[in-house]
Amino acid sequence: MPTPPPLPRVAWIGLGIMGLPMASNLLKAGYDVTGHTLEQAGLDRLAAAGGTPAPSVAAAVRGADVVVTMVPASPDVEAVAYGEDGVLAHTAPGALFVDMSSITPRTSVELAGAAARKGIRVLDAPVSGGEAGAVEGVLSIMVGGERADFERARPLLGALGTTVVHCGPHGAGQTVKAANQLIVAANIQACAEAVVFLEKSGVDLEAALDVLGGGLAGSAVLSRKRHNFLSRHYPPGFRIDLHHKDMGIVTEAARAVGAAVPLGALVASLVAAARAQGDGGLDHSALLRGVERLSGIGAGRARR
Repeated sequence: MPTPPPLPRVAWIGLGIMGLPMASNLLKAGYDVTGHTLEQAGLDRLAAAGGTPAPSVAAAVRGADVVVTMVPASPDVEAVAYGEDGVLAHTAPGALFVDMSSITPRTSVELAGAAARKGIRVLDAPVSGGEAGAVEGVLSIMVGGERADFERARPLLGALGTTVVHCGPHGAGQTVKAANQLIVAANIQACAEAVVFLEKSGVDLEAALDVLGGGLAGSAVLSRKRHNFLSRHYPPGFRIDLHHKDMGIVTEAARAVGAAVPLGALVASLVAAARAQGDGGLDHSALLRGVERLSGIGAGRARR
């Protein structure tokens, strides 16, 4: 049998709640991963998982076949991509740059153009599934860019998720992710309102969630956030701060194409209110606390 070609060398930028388990899954799949992040603890955990920590973006991407970024927002992507010490300045022509952050479609299109001028190919490949999906390697990955580049990246992405779909040209992955975040936020808000409605009505909440989860009201949100709703425990699998950022992307992108998102605008306001009231560091299931406040229930001190 012919010897299979070696796996591409990967540079991974961003080793936070999502990035570290994703990079770890690539290591488990046999990839050589060199990573950089601003926090020493992230570098230490990468080394413990078998990866190679790098002191800078430039050092991480030098010699890489594939560069992956997983950072919080558009300014963070721009900070690591551009400039004298950035990805584009130190990545070899012909390499593939896969940005898995959740950013604006416009930023992704601009990045693809800047990279193309240096001979670097780009995919925008944001994910859905939260920390649990990252750890389990079952993320949903929505990809924008050239089909040939998507096919090149598919094996690597397949080590990170179970649903990997090419959605269209540059920016399409981010547009689908924005739609995803609209649906997720609205779903969490609806679940939170249902929880308060059920409890104020004297219904056994655990039994009610059992039957709702088995019917048309069932959803991944209801399943994955059930424990949070029951325990009022909101460890940050996906922080309200980040969902606030994403709802800004939804409303901006929808306005740009002339799409009405009245529910999205309302949910964006509720997410912003939760953040303003000090819940930004909690998981987005803590939107339940906002419904409790509106309903005259003392939400108390959330467990993180």
